[in-house]
Amino acid sequence: MRALCLDLGSKRIGVAISDPFGLIGQALETIASTNLERDILKVLEIVKNYDVTEIVLGLPYNMDGSEGPQVEKVRKFKTLLTEKVSVPIFEWDERLSTVAAERTLLEADMSRARRRKVVDRLAAALILQGYLDHRRNEASFLT
Repeated sequence: MRALCLDLGSKRIGVAISDPFGLIGQALETIASTNLERDILKVLEIVKNYDVTEIVLGLPYNMDGSEGPQVEKVRKFKTLLTEKVSVPIFEWDERLSTVAAERTLLEADMSRARRRKVVDRLAAALILQGYLDHRRNEASFLT
């Protein structure tokens, strides 16, 4: 089981991938978002190259749990991606993932320029790890 996580922003898409056992999420890359079709083609390439079995999309809810304008963009992306892949696509609450990623990079004393290059993929890794941990805990609860 290999999961792919996408953190869709207005200019960049953070990408993270799990290990083959679905235990650990790690940052993979940042895609410079230019247009929807090209972005989806890049995601399809990653799905194929890594034998991805499921995709997790971060949903940027507002702090009060309501849906902001970016949620609509993510759902549109999901609809188009669903037409192109045969793997299941799950939505996952990503509130504060970018804040947590930024804080981690600040604590690592990383320069602003370097942080800008990696924050999106680190946020995707944090989202993915939360999803994987939840899935594992839910599975252990059922056994």
